[in-house]
Amino acid sequence: MSESIRLEIITPERQIFSEDVQITIAPGTEGEFGVLHGHVPFLTQLNVGCIQYRTLGGDLKCLFISGGIAQVLPDAVNILTPAAERAEDINLERARRAKERALERLEKKEEDPSVDVTRAQAALVRAIARIHLATQI
Repeated sequence: MSESIRLEIITPERQIFSEDVQITIAPGTEGEFGVLHGHVPFLTQLNVGCIQYRTLGGDLKCLFISGGIAQVLPDAVNILTPAAERAEDINLERARRAKERALERLEKKEEDPSVDVTRAQAALVRAIARIHLATQI
């Protein structure tokens, strides 16, 4: 049996997750990466997306994160993120409304120079990631 690693996901408000897992897969800014016990240590930025992990019982699960930083150690992965949600806690209707609002803002960017395109694009990415995760459960 493979050795476990401790996965911790922390937001400014609270610790969202802390459990021993077999593997962690995260959306790094340079691409998705996986971590098993004994991995070489590194620090990296994370994109908006899904942190996937396999529990010691063998189930693959996901948590939404809103970007952040990952610290990888030989026996742990520490994720610091502005926001995180379990798939079952995502309000699908709210995520769909957020997606529509972001799309509306982006469509109006030509007419309204006050539209913050970067912020609207970020909101769209977050909404799409939440919708994708919520519809996978």
